[in-house]
This record gives sequence, structure tokens and C-alpha cells, in this order.
Amino acid sequence: MTSRNFKTPLRVLLSPKSFIDLQNLINRESDLAIELLNSEEQKPGVQFDAALISRDVTATSTKQKIIPSTQFFYDLLLNASDLKWVQLHSAGADRQIYLDLMKQGVTISGSSGVNAPIVMQTAITGILMLARHFPKMLQAQAERRWASLINYPLPPDLSGQTAVIVGRGPIGSGIAKVLEVFGVKTILLGFNDALKQQKHSASNVIHISQMKQVLPQAQWLILACPLSKETRNLIDQSVIDLLPDGARIVNIARGEIICEPELITALQSKKLAGAYLDVFASEPLDANSPLWSIENVIVTPHSAGHSAGNEARVLELFVENLRLFASGQVLKNQIAA
Repeated sequence: MTSRNFKTPLRVLLSPKSFIDLQNLINRESDLAIELLNSEEQKPGVQFDAALISRDVTATSTKQKIIPSTQFFYDLLLNASDLKWVQLHSAGADRQIYLDLMKQGVTISGSSGVNAPIVMQTAITGILMLARHFPKMLQAQAERRWASLINYPLPPDLSGQTAVIVGRGPIGSGIAKVLEVFGVKTILLGFNDALKQQKHSASNVIHISQMKQVLPQAQWLILACPLSKETRNLIDQSVIDLLPDGARIVNIARGEIICEPELITALQSKKLAGAYLDVFASEPLDANSPLWSIENVIVTPHSAGHSAGNEARVLELFVENLRLFASGQVLKNQIAA
């Protein structure tokens, strides 16, 4: 990356909200020359060097359904020939716009770790709700029906159970640490080739290629990995069949990692005792999907990482990367094309 002259203003495109928030931060960065552009005031063809896709830009848009305000921002990006770098509010870069920008030679950096504690907390919430039969009790509450846990098969203690966690980044590792406090044995599956040389007996971290060997002991299968060629449709019928009857699945990663029709069949047949799902193969989840109404399935609208504090953390990371970009250094959380 070529170093820039700090005296030459770095032109940065932002949403109206981020424009105001970043202005306050930049005022303290006196040696960094920045020209902020409010996206709402721009027209296609405007030129800038860098941009921040903040949470309010993507808003309620999904990969499959893009609302007009999001598309307008995307069009500004795609038509800016001077654009060299885009910072994302999310860790993943699997939306089509990011792939298109990378094809144009634009550097993309993510926000890995920024919302990891929030996603971890959400995943733990889903696990505890399923473990303690909260879906059944909440249904009883909605029906104004007094239904003690004694009316159901009592939930087994979490202590002594095993959770297989796909992904050993900040989210997967964070989930493992909390579950271990509850007495849950955790097995983390990573994608680093060096793990192939490591024996399972020596560590609770193993290579993804060994997944099928450990699934039969897993009461919980937790997905906390990026979407990639290796993970797309990773959880199919053959994987589900290896899980013990009554196991549960938690997905706070990407919907495309699971073969959704096969997951639905396993839930309907009671092969799986339940699931917490924050992400889906197609979003928003169709109103006719059986997942909305299957017993012991918790559905949330791809919001596991949403938190009021995330915006400030993303902006802090963005300012850090602005300095690195201006001096021609490798960006933090830079994503390989």
C-alpha cells in the first residue's frame, strides 16, 4: 500500500450518523488531514479514497434483500474510481458488494473481535434458554398456563455435557470459556493446517477434518466460523446423523453453513431436540418457513451482534485504520481478496 502525504486530505465517505460521530473523534487527531463526505449529500460519481460501511448503512438490508438507502450507498462505492479502501462494521465480508469491490482492487477490512463479546453473550443466552426449556415455558406464559418444569422430562444438567464449537476465533473461544465455567466439556474445531499434527488427547482444539470423529459425543454443536468454500453446507445430513439423538444446534455464524432443509427435517423428527438460529440461508426468513413454529427452536433476526456499544468500537477501529492507511501500512483486520 502506498504511503500518503498527511497534508493531503484523505477523502472519506460516511453515513450521516457516522459523519457526526467521526467528526468528534477526528477533532482529536490534529496531525491527520481528513475530508469527511456525508453520503446523503453526494451523487453517483463523487470521488473519495476510503469509506466506512457502518451498521446504519446496511440497516435492515440482507444479502438477498437490499433496501434503497443501502443500495444508494453501495452505488456511491461502485462508481468511485479513486476508492482504495472500505472498512466494514462486521467481521465477515461475504455480501456481494464486498466481493464486487475486491474485484475492483479495493482493500476491505473487517471488524473482527469488535462485537465478539456481544455475539458470545447472545449464543450463551440461547444455549441456556434451550438447556432450561425456556421455549416451552415462554409458550406457556403466552397462553397464561402454569406449566412447571416438573410437567416435562426434567432438563439434564449442563455440567458433564460436551459442546463441539466450529470456529476458534474470539467468538468461539469466548463461548468455550463460559461453557467451561458451567462444567461443559468443549472441543474447538479450527481451520489452521498446523492443527492436523496435533492429537486430540493433548488439547481441546482440533482440526476441522476431525469433526466427524467427535460429533457422536456432542450434546451441542455450535457454529461460530466464517462462511467460506470450506464451511458452506458443512452441516449436512451426514453430520446431523452423527450427533446423538436429542443434541442441539446453535448457529450465530452464517445460515449457508447449514443445509437448512435437512436441519428442518431433523428438528421435526426430534432427531435434534432444539436449535438457536440467528442466521438463515435466505434472509429475512420466509414467513412460511417451518422454523418459526417448530417446538424448541429459537429464531432471532440476524441480530446476535447488535449492541449500542458496537458503533463506538467500530469507529475507534476505523480511526486506527485511517492512520495505518494514510501511512501505507497493512490495515488491522484486512481481509484477503
